[in-house]
Amino acid sequence: MKKKIFLLFTVLAIVIASVFLGCGQKENQVSGVKIVSTIFPQYDFARAITGDKGSLKMLIPPGGEAHTYEPTPQDIISIQEADVFLYIGGESDAWVDNILDSVDTSKTKVVKLIDYVDTLQEETVEGMQEEKHSDEDDNEPETDEHIWTSPKNAIKMVNAISDAICQADSQNDKYYKENTKDYVSKLEELDKSFSEIVKNGKRNEIIFGDRFPLIYFTKEYGLKYYAAFPGCASETEPSASTIAFLTDKVKEDKIPVVFKIELSSSAVADTIAGETGAKVLTFYSCHNLTKDQFNNGETYLSMMTDNLAVLKTALN
Repeated sequence: MKKKIFLLFTVLAIVIASVFLGCGQKENQVSGVKIVSTIFPQYDFARAITGDKGSLKMLIPPGGEAHTYEPTPQDIISIQEADVFLYIGGESDAWVDNILDSVDTSKTKVVKLIDYVDTLQEETVEGMQEEKHSDEDDNEPETDEHIWTSPKNAIKMVNAISDAICQADSQNDKYYKENTKDYVSKLEELDKSFSEIVKNGKRNEIIFGDRFPLIYFTKEYGLKYYAAFPGCASETEPSASTIAFLTDKVKEDKIPVVFKIELSSSAVADTIAGETGAKVLTFYSCHNLTKDQFNNGETYLSMMTDNLAVLKTALN
């Protein structure tokens, strides 16, 4: 059924594109290298690299949910007409492969970013609510797709994006490379700051009363974690035993903070905090942001900088 839907989208896209071309409309033409990304992290990385020389589009809008996103015909046209198309390549991007198989991207630099890092499997740690699977295949371990949560991975992603942009617009490659160098130095400083906070912390354990899309982050800095759900969990109601386990952990280990992630309910974290006296703070996975944050110029770097402060509070 899903394949039929994708094919329908593709047909609609081709029809619409033909109408645009036939009528000779030019209002959608833009200057600069045209870059389309699926979600915020790679959009923001490309924005830092291109500065004022790029035209960027993010398919999943601010506040949108990547796990339930379905492309529109205009989205498909945007992918086909892009100079550079950026996507992560995890389970949430399964729809992308169907699109790429159906449209002409011979003039598009397609960058599957998960290919540029060492991947990790989603895991279910002690106390975590396990996902309910209806299909046998769903019991297979899934690759965790939240690769950008490690600043070191972000550096690898930025370099891959920069290479593609430089190839697509070689006349401005010097400008892009300078921007890349500057941005990578900021990511290196961010990585150093996280390492220092963890090194100087009184504890190395964090608690999330929420989904946990931060395996790459915790593995990078040697942090131990407990959470209500895995990173891509569709569940929103943890069992009583999961809440009890996390509550006991906070009490026993004297954890001062219970985290939630952005664009998520704080209900579970609030329940645990109410029983323990811990603070509820937001830790940004940077998967997406609100419309207001987007309009106010929030970036991957600004949100990760906010994470520095809350992590320091949680570890001390």
